[in-house]
Amino acid sequence: MTFSFRRAATATLALSLAFSAGAPVVAQEPAGAYLAGRAATYASDFAAAADYYTRALVRDPQNAVLMESVVFAQLALGELRRALPVAQRMWEEGINSQVANMVMVGGLSLEQDYQALLDRDLAAQGVGPLVDGLTMAWAHMGVGDVTQALAQFDRVAEDDSLRMFALYHRALALASIGDFEAAEAMFAADNGRLSLITRRAVLARVQILSQLERNDQAMELLTEAFGPQLDPGLNNVFERLTAGETLPFTLAATVTDGIAEVFFTVASALSGDAANDYVLVYARMASELSPSHVDAVLLSAELLDNLGRYELSVATYKQVSPRHPDYHAAEMGRAEALRRAAKPEAAIAVLDQLTREFPTQPTVYSALGDLLRQQEDYAKAVTAYDKALSFMDKDRAATWFLFYARGISLERLHQWDRAEADFRTALKLNPNRPEVLNYLGYSLVEKQIKLDEALDMIERAVAARPDSGYIVDSLGWVLYRLGRYDEAVAHMEQAVELMPVDAVVNDHLGDVFWAVGRYLEAEFQWKRALSFVDPEDADSEADPDRIRSKLERGLDQVLTEEGAEPLKLANDG
Repeated sequence: MTFSFRRAATATLALSLAFSAGAPVVAQEPAGAYLAGRAATYASDFAAAADYYTRALVRDPQNAVLMESVVFAQLALGELRRALPVAQRMWEEGINSQVANMVMVGGLSLEQDYQALLDRDLAAQGVGPLVDGLTMAWAHMGVGDVTQALAQFDRVAEDDSLRMFALYHRALALASIGDFEAAEAMFAADNGRLSLITRRAVLARVQILSQLERNDQAMELLTEAFGPQLDPGLNNVFERLTAGETLPFTLAATVTDGIAEVFFTVASALSGDAANDYVLVYARMASELSPSHVDAVLLSAELLDNLGRYELSVATYKQVSPRHPDYHAAEMGRAEALRRAAKPEAAIAVLDQLTREFPTQPTVYSALGDLLRQQEDYAKAVTAYDKALSFMDKDRAATWFLFYARGISLERLHQWDRAEADFRTALKLNPNRPEVLNYLGYSLVEKQIKLDEALDMIERAVAARPDSGYIVDSLGWVLYRLGRYDEAVAHMEQAVELMPVDAVVNDHLGDVFWAVGRYLEAEFQWKRALSFVDPEDADSEADPDRIRSKLERGLDQVLTEEGAEPLKLANDG
């Protein structure tokens, strides 16, 4: 029998073929626990799924669908050893399941039973052409047959779509047995193309160069690949190279590490193109086979975050030791998972602690500023952005967002002169950012200053983002402010189509309708706007009391009471 545990969209036909599996089979299982397990699986609640499917399996122990479901859920949790007994039973009973085969490959790798990996019947016990091809090569390394291993890597490389994967692993295999000269020759070929395919490829070559006593070249490679401002993990490597340390080769120090790297390579290739839970089992396998594979841990945590399993994501990030060079990246990820879990105070606490542990790292202050800004603590957000900018080259184009974000915070604090300066600096660094053009243009409109410039900015923003309701609303609103009411109508109607339940946009359309004499439609829009007002949003421009006043007395009377200019067409005398 053949079962498929997940169908995933892949970037290329070759990758699709690499992970193909058979047709699904209808199960006959105890309904209650099975249905609960399915519901948990759809919610990516892998712990509950494992529990429910295990209960169902106890009552129906020969059910292949339940077996596969248990194996998948346990592997998604990172519990390879708990998945192994069921996967073993599936092998013994001749059930061809991709996820069970994957688990068995992992189990044999942990046992270092590389001959068993070579003896598998790939037709019934394979994972996919890419995984099996690379795993067989590493297994040949495990039994001491380097010649066969290199030949197997070469066979995988015959498929052009898989060539770079095969060459990368061939280079790692050579380095794992101390042939650093041959490994470096592979990385250096074709202007170093192979060494720049991923971050880990760069680090592999850096370690190899260091083993060859070429630290200066290793440092040049780091700077070439990642730029002058390195994250803490990369900076740790750079400082060790600068100090003259010979870095050990750790990316695939053992055969099992190499097989772990196979699964991580696949996870990285699929990430963004395949379903998150499908990618997760590959990432989990990599970290289970090589607990020191922090990149696999980080990817697993990120995928769990994407799946909405925030607590599990947080727990996975916490697996990274504070002593590890990539602890900073793990804590940044943990803070984001906490934020997405609606625990902003906990996220802020994590970032606050990071500012003490990495006091000169601008990304920490930037993330803290963003979180504080989202919590509407604008004064502290400005302080955080100030810190971030103090550790960066302010003339770099990449800093535009910090100036933009600080400008938003300053504008909310009613410090307009400073805010405008930041917005204009952001535009100087990155002249065509639609969000900056829109925010500055809209702010000028609200202050009723420099309206012609504001119109030009917003028109440029709309040209770049015609599908943005906020930006289209800004264009309609600046035309309204300019007294070009008839022109404003179509843009405001489009904005409402794009954002039908936004209180501000509906309120604006009501004002525009009133300005062109469509009073009943104006009242209808104001009533809609009132129904969409969030009473807890203190910063919303949609003032419910003002909307009620417009409904009671009309916009003209409200403007008179406010001492504002009356409605006036642009071509009025």
